[in-house]
Amino acid sequence: MAGAELTTFAARAVGYGIAGLRVDGNDALAVYAATQWAADRARSNLGPTLIELFTYRVEGHSTSDDPSVYRPQNEAASWPLGDPVERLKQHLVGLGEWDEDRHQAQHAELSEQVRAAQREAEKLGTLQSDPFQDIGSMFEEVFDELPWHLREQQAQALAEAEAKRG
Repeated sequence: MAGAELTTFAARAVGYGIAGLRVDGNDALAVYAATQWAADRARSNLGPTLIELFTYRVEGHSTSDDPSVYRPQNEAASWPLGDPVERLKQHLVGLGEWDEDRHQAQHAELSEQVRAAQREAEKLGTLQSDPFQDIGSMFEEVFDELPWHLREQQAQALAEAEAKRG
């Protein structure tokens, strides 16, 4: 596929007869509009739409990850419009549809919901409390018939878990 690296993923869709859009994935309103347009196209029997959401992950992969190790120091500056939640909040505040007090109240409420869900999930066990849960179950109910290479991976994972249990 010579030259494919010189174009966007969305532009390649045209070669397959598919409409392609490249959208700022950090702009919730642009994502909504593109998705609405694609859904309307599909409902009108005009075919599929490939939507490429171009975005930026501000934080590390996890809480133990330090992105400064693998990212240039000023990389985030190339994304001048910043965090999608903050962008949408500022837009709604500008329209008079939202305010800082409501935002803080919602943040507190949602944070508590997340903590409650985490506590509920941890009742089932954690890697620290039960590191040898049935890892074989992650292969179940994914395919009607598990492909040979995944059956091999499942057998290997189960053997390694058994060896660790001693």
